[in-house]
Amino acid sequence: MPGLLADEDGNDVRNRYKPDAVKGDMDSVRTEVLEFYSNLGTKIVDESHDQDTTDLHKCIAFIRDFTPDLDKSNLCILVAGALGGRFDHEVGNINVLYRFSTMRIILLSDDCLIHLLPRTHHHEIHIQSSVEGPHCGLVPIGTPSGSTTTTGLQWDLNDTEMKFGGLISTSNIVKGDKITVQSDSDLLWTISIKKV
Repeated sequence: MPGLLADEDGNDVRNRYKPDAVKGDMDSVRTEVLEFYSNLGTKIVDESHDQDTTDLHKCIAFIRDFTPDLDKSNLCILVAGALGGRFDHEVGNINVLYRFSTMRIILLSDDCLIHLLPRTHHHEIHIQSSVEGPHCGLVPIGTPSGSTTTTGLQWDLNDTEMKFGGLISTSNIVKGDKITVQSDSDLLWTISIKKV
């Protein structure tokens, strides 16, 4: 956060944007960082005993389990810094989208965002053209798509089959402020983020 608000005092920013919890296997957090946030009252949840799930998985499960049921229908989780690092971490983060497919989770990087479009829904994606686009893509991961249909893209799909080793919709362009997607397979939606 201090990097985003460079004109402000770093400690003031850290105190103002204090996390409610720090959770994970604690293998990459510095001791002084844990002490700093612990002294501010942040809950520290050490799950170093669990090496079968990623830190992101642990955090999403924490949010799911401790969000009141009434609030879950409108819950949207934004995960900053989820892309652009080690490829195995990126794949692990994408896997979390599938493991929590009933939750709306958006993975953000400096360049793009990704979220899951479950096959169980007809999707309307409203484009915020001041901050996102025009480059976009639809990618089937896990299982091929036998039929995907879109509107609002430069190269719309019409009952199109997509799979790795065949056609996937990358380097596409949004043409309007609304995209529709219907598919018989879960798809990843990705769109570029504009530099400010």
